[in-house]
Amino acid sequence: MYGLIFLILLGAFTIIRQPRVEEMAIDLPQRITSKLDKLWSIAQESLRDKKYLRAEKALLTILRVDERNATAYNRLGILYAKQQAFKDAIECFEIAQSLEPSASSLHNVGLIYYETGSYEKAALAFKQAIAMEDNLPARHIAYAKVQEKMGNIKGMFESLHHAVTLEPTPQALSILADAYERNDRADAATKIREKVQKMVASASAKQQRVQSIRRVSS
Repeated sequence: MYGLIFLILLGAFTIIRQPRVEEMAIDLPQRITSKLDKLWSIAQESLRDKKYLRAEKALLTILRVDERNATAYNRLGILYAKQQAFKDAIECFEIAQSLEPSASSLHNVGLIYYETGSYEKAALAFKQAIAMEDNLPARHIAYAKVQEKMGNIKGMFESLHHAVTLEPTPQALSILADAYERNDRADAATKIREKVQKMVASASAKQQRVQSIRRVSS
């Protein structure tokens, strides 16, 4: 399989002279590496600029060379998800997961299942992602959202509180406050929002002090 790939790639390059066998053995991997690096740059740049067709072509070319590249499948899944081609996105993420198990692949699958209303599948994917990597608040927040959709309010609050414990940011706290409001617990929501306001005010004051010091120093 790899020998065939090498021959295909070799024919795609324009060469000035026919290299000797010894040169081919050394130079060909370098050519492939250079080509892949260029394709990765094209894919990343195209994704950033929302040039999805160009990004797709680059990623598919990478996978023709390296058919077990889990990262390429993940990027392709993200690309399809952006275009709402959810079935193709799930397939890519699942292939990536089979090649190189990761919490990120499972989390991405969960997000798409959530988006398409397959909440039980989403919950399972998020739960598996958390089992592999439980120190990221975003994983617990996502799991909380799907728990709410399934009517498990207790589970939702447990996950949100876990996320806030891991990282008590204004964003995470605001999500928790919103959940309290949706469940008729306005007092708890108000207390959290007051805490968020103090955190934001403190961060703003700190930033102003730093800027003042920089102005004096300059």
